Amino acid sequence: MAAFPRRAQASEHELASQEALASRLAALLGRRYVPDYRPSRYRGGPAPYYVPDRSIVGAARAAVLGIEGMGDIYGGVVPHAFVATKAISHGLVGPDARRPAGWVPALASALRDAVLEGYTAFCPEDAFAAGLRLLARGAVRVKPPDGTGGRGQVVARDQEALRAAVAAQCGQVMARQGLVLEEDLDEVETYSIGWSRVGEMDISYVGTQSLTDDNQGRRVYGGSELRVARGGVDALRALDLGEEERHALDLACRYDAAVSAAYPQLIASRRNYDVAIGRSVEGGARAGVLEQSWRAGGASIAELAAMQAFALSPSLNEVRAETRERYGADEPPPIAQRLVFHGIDRAVGPISKSGGIVEAEDGGA
Repeated sequence: MAAFPRRAQASEHELASQEALASRLAALLGRRYVPDYRPSRYRGGPAPYYVPDRSIVGAARAAVLGIEGMGDIYGGVVPHAFVATKAISHGLVGPDARRPAGWVPALASALRDAVLEGYTAFCPEDAFAAGLRLLARGAVRVKPPDGTGGRGQVVARDQEALRAAVAAQCGQVMARQGLVLEEDLDEVETYSIGWSRVGEMDISYVGTQSLTDDNQGRRVYGGSELRVARGGVDALRALDLGEEERHALDLACRYDAAVSAAYPQLIASRRNYDVAIGRSVEGGARAGVLEQSWRAGGASIAELAAMQAFALSPSLNEVRAETRERYGADEPPPIAQRLVFHGIDRAVGPISKSGGIVEAEDGGA
């Protein structure tokens, strides 16, 4: 079991999260966790089960690591780097718009009913043109495709703000990763929909996300509370879900099917989709998938807590699990069983991360 690959610039709380996942997965699978794993130190030996901090890009890279399928990784392998980001959720502003090699234009049409109105741009000129189209309807949310926790996003309400938001982006990064411009909703509830397979265990879940203030007073991701079913999506559908939960699940499944058809090379043992349900500027109901995650993410600690509960209790068919992130030096430390990280992080300052089971429902009851 290896927490690898990992970014060289990963901060303390990010490293702690990745290591917590790897050690808990090792316990779940009955395997040995190898701290500070590097392939060069284990040449000739069997490939480990990988817990990367990002999606692996390219079949060649996966082959070098010994990843042959989703049984070798908690996360995913994508054919192109942009496939792992928000960039694939929207189409281009026009047929002559700039695009990277490997871009599948037909995906935008397949996703149209599963996402919000928006565009992806790979140069400032296309980004500004796309933003102007969206401004005709209302505010525009400008989103770096690889951003997490809502960081880096800007809402533009007029041309001047849009121009400033686009100008603030790095052109080289935009050319490589793209920039997402999307309609901005009011009264938003964000649902987490996902399914994972580890070893012989499948789980699926629906949940909601919360926001919290970070150390600079910005509203960022504060955690997820998940309703987790033992089994795949059919097991989740069999639960007594609410109308919005079912709608979010349907949108996530449509998104997953469309992307899998467009990029059949995709391998993913962990699939997570953020779905927004809110109101448009005209006041009408709007819903759509915001992004996908085929890597360890904010809800992963809750997912593994559910898997551990199912492994310990064969009659258990549903649990509620949560992850929690809070900022500030006054935040009390979590209990040891739920602790992921509690301390000073060089990137974000004081932060506390935890997760575990909230409630379990025995299928035999």
